[in-house]
Amino acid sequence: MSSSSSAGIEFRNVSKRYGPQAASPLAVRDISFEVPKGTLTTILGPSGCGKTTTLRMIAGLESPTSGQIFIEGRDVTTLGPADRNVSLVFQSYALFPHMDVLANVSYGLHMSGVPRDRAKARARDALQGVGLVGFDERLPSELSGGQQQRVALARALVLEPAVLLFDEPLSNLDARLRREMREEIRSLQQRLQLTVAYVTHDQSEALAVSDQIIVMDRGEIAQRGNPQALYEYPASEFVAGFMGEAMLFPATADASGTVHLGPLRITPRHAVQQGPVKVAVRPEAWHIGGAGSGLSARLTKRAYLGSLFEYTFETELGAIFVTSPDLTSALAIGCDVSLGLGGHGVSVVQVSPAA
Repeated sequence: MSSSSSAGIEFRNVSKRYGPQAASPLAVRDISFEVPKGTLTTILGPSGCGKTTTLRMIAGLESPTSGQIFIEGRDVTTLGPADRNVSLVFQSYALFPHMDVLANVSYGLHMSGVPRDRAKARARDALQGVGLVGFDERLPSELSGGQQQRVALARALVLEPAVLLFDEPLSNLDARLRREMREEIRSLQQRLQLTVAYVTHDQSEALAVSDQIIVMDRGEIAQRGNPQALYEYPASEFVAGFMGEAMLFPATADASGTVHLGPLRITPRHAVQQGPVKVAVRPEAWHIGGAGSGLSARLTKRAYLGSLFEYTFETELGAIFVTSPDLTSALAIGCDVSLGLGGHGVSVVQVSPAA
Protein backbone atom coordinates (compact mmCIF):
# COMPACT_ATOMS: atom_id res chain seq x y z
CA MET A 1 0.00 0.00 0.00
CA SER A 2 1.47 3.37 -0.98
CA SER A 3 1.46 6.57 1.00
CA SER A 4 -0.10 9.92 0.15
CA SER A 5 1.95 11.71 -2.54
CA SER A 6 1.74 14.95 -0.51
CA ALA A 7 3.43 13.40 2.52
CA GLY A 8 7.17 13.84 2.90
CA ILE A 9 7.08 11.49 5.90
CA GLU A 10 4.24 9.24 7.05
CA PHE A 11 4.01 6.96 10.09
CA ARG A 12 1.24 4.36 10.16
CA ASN A 13 0.57 2.69 13.49
CA VAL A 14 4.26 2.58 14.38
CA SER A 15 5.43 1.04 17.65
CA LYS A 16 8.93 0.48 18.95
CA ARG A 17 9.71 -1.99 21.72
CA TYR A 18 13.23 -2.36 23.12
CA GLY A 19 13.80 -5.97 24.06
CA PRO A 20 12.61 -9.29 22.61
CA GLN A 21 9.88 -10.00 25.13
CA ALA A 22 6.24 -9.02 24.62
CA ALA A 23 6.40 -7.47 28.09
CA SER A 24 9.41 -5.29 27.17
CA PRO A 25 8.55 -1.60 27.48
CA LEU A 26 7.26 0.30 24.46
CA ALA A 27 9.31 3.43 23.71
CA VAL A 28 6.79 4.41 21.01
CA ARG A 29 3.20 3.19 21.08
CA ASP A 30 1.09 2.94 17.90
CA ILE A 31 1.67 6.46 16.54
CA SER A 32 0.47 7.79 13.18
CA PHE A 33 1.23 11.18 11.64
CA GLU A 34 2.24 12.94 8.43
CA VAL A 35 4.83 15.60 7.65
CA PRO A 36 3.64 17.27 4.43
CA LYS A 37 6.28 17.86 1.77
CA GLY A 38 8.09 21.18 2.12
CA THR A 39 7.06 21.75 5.74
CA LEU A 40 8.73 21.59 9.14
CA THR A 41 7.27 19.41 11.89
CA THR A 42 8.70 19.53 15.40
CA ILE A 43 8.44 16.48 17.64
CA LEU A 44 8.32 17.95 21.11
CA GLY A 45 8.27 16.45 24.57
CA PRO A 46 10.15 15.83 27.82
CA SER A 47 13.03 13.38 28.20
CA GLY A 48 11.94 9.78 27.70
CA CYS A 49 8.76 10.61 25.75
CA GLY A 50 9.89 8.77 22.59
CA LYS A 51 10.74 11.74 20.38
CA THR A 52 14.35 10.76 19.66
CA THR A 53 13.35 7.13 19.03
CA THR A 54 10.80 8.43 16.51
CA LEU A 55 13.45 10.52 14.74
CA ARG A 56 15.86 7.56 14.65
CA MET A 57 13.14 5.42 13.04
CA ILE A 58 12.69 8.06 10.31
CA ALA A 59 16.46 8.00 9.74
CA GLY A 60 16.60 4.20 9.63
CA LEU A 61 18.85 4.00 12.69
CA GLU A 62 16.10 2.06 14.52
CA SER A 63 13.58 -0.39 13.07
CA PRO A 64 9.95 -0.29 14.20
CA THR A 65 8.58 -3.30 16.04
CA SER A 66 5.34 -2.86 14.10
CA GLY A 67 3.78 -0.42 11.65
CA GLN A 68 4.99 1.23 8.43
CA ILE A 69 7.13 4.26 7.57
CA PHE A 70 6.88 6.05 4.22
CA ILE A 71 9.16 8.75 2.77
CA GLU A 72 7.79 10.57 -0.28
CA GLY A 73 5.30 7.77 -0.85
CA ARG A 74 7.85 4.95 -0.69
CA ASP A 75 7.69 2.29 2.01
CA VAL A 76 11.10 2.50 3.74
CA THR A 77 10.19 0.47 6.84
CA THR A 78 12.82 -2.21 6.21
CA LEU A 79 15.42 -0.02 4.46
CA GLY A 80 18.69 1.08 6.06
CA PRO A 81 19.81 4.72 6.40
CA ALA A 82 21.78 4.73 3.12
CA ASP A 83 18.69 3.79 1.11
CA ARG A 84 16.32 6.46 2.47
CA ASN A 85 17.67 9.74 1.03
CA VAL A 86 17.62 11.28 4.51
CA SER A 87 20.20 13.52 6.20
CA LEU A 88 20.51 13.88 9.98
CA VAL A 89 22.01 16.92 11.73
CA PHE A 90 23.28 15.77 15.13
CA GLN A 91 23.25 17.68 18.40
CA SER A 92 27.04 17.25 18.64
CA TYR A 93 27.61 18.31 14.97
CA ALA A 94 29.75 15.12 14.43
CA LEU A 95 32.31 16.95 12.29
CA PHE A 96 35.60 15.23 11.43
CA PRO A 97 38.19 17.15 13.51
CA HIS A 98 41.13 16.39 11.17
CA MET A 99 39.32 17.59 8.04
CA ASP A 100 38.88 21.21 7.02
CA VAL A 101 35.44 22.71 6.44
CA LEU A 102 35.32 22.00 2.69
CA ALA A 103 36.40 18.38 3.18
CA ASN A 104 33.78 17.89 5.90
CA VAL A 105 31.00 19.20 3.68
CA SER A 106 32.07 17.29 0.56
CA TYR A 107 32.75 14.00 2.40
CA GLY A 108 29.30 12.51 1.81
CA LEU A 109 29.49 13.36 -1.89
CA HIS A 110 32.88 11.64 -2.20
CA MET A 111 31.43 8.54 -0.54
CA SER A 112 28.55 8.64 -3.05
CA GLY A 113 30.98 8.59 -5.99
CA VAL A 114 30.68 12.25 -7.04
CA PRO A 115 33.90 13.40 -8.80
CA ARG A 116 36.18 15.46 -6.57
CA ASP A 117 35.93 18.77 -8.47
CA ARG A 118 32.14 18.53 -8.70
CA ALA A 119 31.91 17.63 -5.01
CA LYS A 120 33.99 20.65 -4.01
CA ALA A 121 31.89 22.98 -6.16
CA ARG A 122 28.67 21.69 -4.60
CA ALA A 123 30.20 21.95 -1.12
CA ARG A 124 31.15 25.61 -1.73
CA ASP A 125 27.59 26.33 -2.90
CA ALA A 126 26.21 24.71 0.26
CA LEU A 127 28.58 26.73 2.46
CA GLN A 128 27.55 29.92 0.69
CA GLY A 129 23.92 28.99 1.38
CA VAL A 130 24.57 28.93 5.14
CA GLY A 131 26.70 32.09 5.16
CA LEU A 132 30.17 30.52 5.42
CA VAL A 133 32.12 31.94 2.48
CA GLY A 134 35.90 31.93 2.97
CA PHE A 135 35.94 29.23 5.66
CA ASP A 136 36.97 26.34 3.36
CA GLU A 137 40.36 25.63 4.90
CA ARG A 138 39.53 26.09 8.57
CA LEU A 139 39.40 23.16 10.94
CA PRO A 140 36.35 22.60 13.16
CA SER A 141 38.44 23.54 16.22
CA GLU A 142 38.93 27.01 14.71
CA LEU A 143 35.18 27.65 14.47
CA SER A 144 32.64 28.93 16.98
CA GLY A 145 29.72 26.72 18.00
CA GLY A 146 27.40 28.56 15.64
CA GLN A 147 29.83 28.18 12.74
CA GLN A 148 30.22 24.45 13.44
CA GLN A 149 26.43 24.17 13.37
CA ARG A 150 26.36 25.85 9.96
CA VAL A 151 29.00 23.43 8.64
CA ALA A 152 26.92 20.48 9.87
CA LEU A 153 23.87 22.01 8.17
CA ALA A 154 25.76 22.53 4.89
CA ARG A 155 27.04 18.93 5.01
CA ALA A 156 23.45 17.70 5.32
CA LEU A 157 22.06 20.02 2.63
CA VAL A 158 24.75 19.25 0.04
CA LEU A 159 23.38 15.70 -0.29
CA GLU A 160 20.02 17.15 -1.44
CA PRO A 161 18.03 14.83 0.83
CA ALA A 162 14.31 14.20 0.48
CA VAL A 163 14.04 14.65 4.25
CA LEU A 164 16.25 16.60 6.66
CA LEU A 165 16.26 15.58 10.34
CA PHE A 166 17.42 17.65 13.32
CA ASP A 167 18.12 16.12 16.74
CA GLU A 168 18.21 18.88 19.40
CA PRO A 169 20.36 20.97 17.00
CA LEU A 170 20.61 24.12 19.12
CA SER A 171 21.09 22.77 22.63
CA ASN A 172 24.87 23.40 22.62
CA LEU A 173 24.52 27.10 21.71
CA ASP A 174 24.03 30.14 23.91
CA ALA A 175 20.69 31.95 23.93
CA ARG A 176 21.53 34.57 21.27
CA LEU A 177 23.03 32.01 18.89
CA ARG A 178 20.05 29.69 19.42
CA ARG A 179 17.71 32.43 18.26
CA GLU A 180 19.88 33.26 15.23
CA MET A 181 20.27 29.62 14.20
CA ARG A 182 16.61 28.72 14.59
CA GLU A 183 15.76 31.71 12.37
CA GLU A 184 18.35 30.55 9.84
CA ILE A 185 17.09 26.95 9.85
CA ARG A 186 13.52 28.15 9.36
CA SER A 187 14.55 30.54 6.57
CA LEU A 188 16.52 27.84 4.73
CA GLN A 189 13.69 25.33 5.14
CA GLN A 190 11.15 27.73 3.65
CA ARG A 191 13.44 29.01 0.86
CA LEU A 192 14.45 25.52 -0.27
CA GLN A 193 11.04 23.94 0.49
CA LEU A 194 12.70 21.24 2.59
CA THR A 195 10.77 18.51 4.37
CA VAL A 196 12.06 18.64 7.95
CA ALA A 197 11.45 16.68 11.14
CA TYR A 198 12.91 18.50 14.11
CA VAL A 199 13.27 17.13 17.64
CA THR A 200 13.53 19.39 20.68
CA HIS A 201 12.39 19.66 24.29
CA ASP A 202 12.35 23.49 24.06
CA GLN A 203 8.81 24.81 23.65
CA SER A 204 9.78 28.31 22.49
CA GLU A 205 12.06 26.79 19.84
CA ALA A 206 9.20 24.59 18.62
CA LEU A 207 6.78 27.52 18.48
CA ALA A 208 9.29 29.61 16.50
CA VAL A 209 10.21 27.18 13.71
CA SER A 210 7.26 24.85 13.14
CA ASP A 211 4.42 24.44 10.68
CA GLN A 212 3.20 21.54 12.83
CA ILE A 213 4.05 20.45 16.38
CA ILE A 214 3.63 16.90 17.62
CA VAL A 215 3.67 16.73 21.42
CA MET A 216 4.64 13.30 22.73
CA ASP A 217 4.04 11.89 26.20
CA ARG A 218 5.19 8.44 27.31
CA GLY A 219 5.52 7.10 23.78
CA GLU A 220 2.19 8.41 22.50
CA ILE A 221 1.05 11.51 20.62
CA ALA A 222 -0.65 13.75 23.18
CA GLN A 223 -1.70 16.36 20.59
CA ARG A 224 -0.64 17.69 17.22
CA GLY A 225 -1.45 20.87 15.33
CA ASN A 226 -0.04 24.24 14.38
CA PRO A 227 1.83 26.22 17.06
CA GLN A 228 -1.00 28.63 17.81
CA ALA A 229 -3.55 25.82 18.19
CA LEU A 230 -1.38 23.91 20.66
CA TYR A 231 -0.55 27.00 22.69
CA GLU A 232 -4.06 28.43 22.84
CA TYR A 233 -6.16 25.24 22.69
CA PRO A 234 -4.37 22.48 24.60
CA ALA A 235 -6.41 19.27 24.61
CA SER A 236 -5.16 17.87 27.91
CA GLU A 237 -3.60 18.81 31.23
CA PHE A 238 -0.24 17.50 30.03
CA VAL A 239 -0.18 19.63 26.87
CA ALA A 240 -1.44 22.70 28.74
CA GLY A 241 1.30 22.34 31.33
CA PHE A 242 4.05 21.54 28.85
CA MET A 243 3.43 24.24 26.23
CA GLY A 244 4.83 27.29 27.96
CA GLU A 245 4.74 27.84 31.70
CA ALA A 246 1.04 27.38 32.30
CA MET A 247 -0.11 26.77 35.88
CA LEU A 248 -3.04 24.37 36.31
CA PHE A 249 -5.80 25.19 38.78
CA PRO A 250 -8.72 22.95 39.79
CA ALA A 251 -12.04 24.62 38.99
CA THR A 252 -15.71 23.79 38.43
CA ALA A 253 -17.95 24.21 35.38
CA ASP A 254 -21.62 24.88 36.09
CA ALA A 255 -24.64 23.84 34.01
CA SER A 256 -24.38 26.96 31.83
CA GLY A 257 -20.75 26.17 30.95
CA THR A 258 -19.30 28.99 33.05
CA VAL A 259 -16.14 28.00 34.90
CA HIS A 260 -15.67 29.08 38.52
CA LEU A 261 -12.06 29.61 39.62
CA GLY A 262 -12.22 31.03 43.14
CA PRO A 263 -13.90 34.44 42.74
CA LEU A 264 -13.15 34.52 39.00
CA ARG A 265 -15.62 33.55 36.28
CA ILE A 266 -14.38 32.23 32.93
CA THR A 267 -16.31 31.60 29.71
CA PRO A 268 -14.42 28.81 27.89
CA ARG A 269 -13.81 29.10 24.15
CA HIS A 270 -15.23 25.61 23.68
CA ALA A 271 -18.02 23.71 25.41
CA VAL A 272 -17.12 21.87 28.63
CA GLN A 273 -19.12 19.37 30.63
CA GLN A 274 -20.55 20.29 34.00
CA GLY A 275 -18.29 19.25 36.85
CA PRO A 276 -14.59 19.44 37.72
CA VAL A 277 -12.21 20.96 35.17
CA LYS A 278 -8.69 22.37 35.15
CA VAL A 279 -7.85 25.91 34.13
CA ALA A 280 -4.42 26.41 32.54
CA VAL A 281 -3.21 29.99 32.96
CA ARG A 282 -0.01 31.30 31.43
CA PRO A 283 2.00 33.93 33.32
CA GLU A 284 1.21 36.69 30.83
CA ALA A 285 -2.56 36.12 31.09
CA TRP A 286 -2.90 37.68 34.55
CA HIS A 287 -3.90 41.34 34.79
CA ILE A 288 -2.75 43.21 37.90
CA GLY A 289 -5.13 45.79 39.37
CA GLY A 290 -5.64 47.67 42.61
CA ALA A 291 -6.83 45.77 45.66
CA GLY A 292 -10.57 45.15 45.61
CA SER A 293 -12.25 43.28 42.76
CA GLY A 294 -10.91 40.03 41.33
CA LEU A 295 -8.62 37.57 43.09
CA SER A 296 -6.94 39.08 46.16
CA ALA A 297 -3.17 38.66 46.05
CA ARG A 298 -0.10 39.68 48.02
CA LEU A 299 3.31 40.02 46.33
CA THR A 300 5.96 37.76 47.87
CA LYS A 301 8.73 37.65 45.20
CA ARG A 302 9.92 39.94 42.42
CA ALA A 303 12.58 39.63 39.72
CA TYR A 304 13.59 42.18 37.07
CA LEU A 305 14.47 40.60 33.68
CA GLY A 306 15.05 43.71 31.59
CA SER A 307 12.00 43.43 29.34
CA LEU A 308 9.57 42.40 32.09
CA PHE A 309 9.05 41.76 35.79
CA GLU A 310 8.42 38.30 37.19
CA TYR A 311 6.11 38.33 40.21
CA THR A 312 4.97 35.62 42.61
CA PHE A 313 1.75 36.30 44.52
CA GLU A 314 0.14 34.43 47.39
CA THR A 315 -3.61 33.93 46.86
CA GLU A 316 -6.44 31.69 48.00
CA LEU A 317 -5.59 29.53 44.97
CA GLY A 318 -1.98 29.16 46.15
CA ALA A 319 1.18 30.78 44.77
CA ILE A 320 0.69 32.35 41.34
CA PHE A 321 3.52 33.24 38.92
CA VAL A 322 2.88 36.37 36.82
CA THR A 323 4.90 38.21 34.18
CA SER A 324 4.31 41.92 33.60
CA PRO A 325 5.74 44.12 30.82
CA ASP A 326 4.98 47.24 32.90
CA LEU A 327 8.47 48.48 33.82
CA THR A 328 7.46 51.99 34.92
CA SER A 329 5.60 51.07 38.10
CA ALA A 330 7.31 48.17 39.85
CA LEU A 331 5.31 46.60 42.66
CA ALA A 332 6.76 46.51 46.16
CA ILE A 333 7.15 43.25 48.06
CA GLY A 334 4.22 42.84 50.44
CA CYS A 335 1.79 45.01 48.49
CA ASP A 336 -1.83 43.89 48.03
CA VAL A 337 -3.38 43.80 44.56
CA SER A 338 -6.15 42.02 42.69
CA LEU A 339 -5.61 39.64 39.81
CA GLY A 340 -7.91 39.26 36.82
CA LEU A 341 -7.66 37.17 33.67
CA GLY A 342 -7.34 38.22 30.04
CA GLY A 343 -8.70 36.18 27.15
CA HIS A 344 -5.32 35.14 25.74
CA GLY A 345 -3.35 32.48 27.59
CA VAL A 346 -6.27 30.93 29.48
CA SER A 347 -7.46 27.42 28.58
CA VAL A 348 -10.02 25.11 30.18
CA VAL A 349 -9.42 21.38 29.92
CA GLN A 350 -11.48 18.46 31.14
CA VAL A 351 -10.02 16.58 34.07
CA SER A 352 -8.36 13.36 32.93
CA PRO A 353 -9.60 10.11 34.53
CA ALA A 354 -6.35 9.69 36.45
CA ALA A 355 -6.53 13.19 37.94
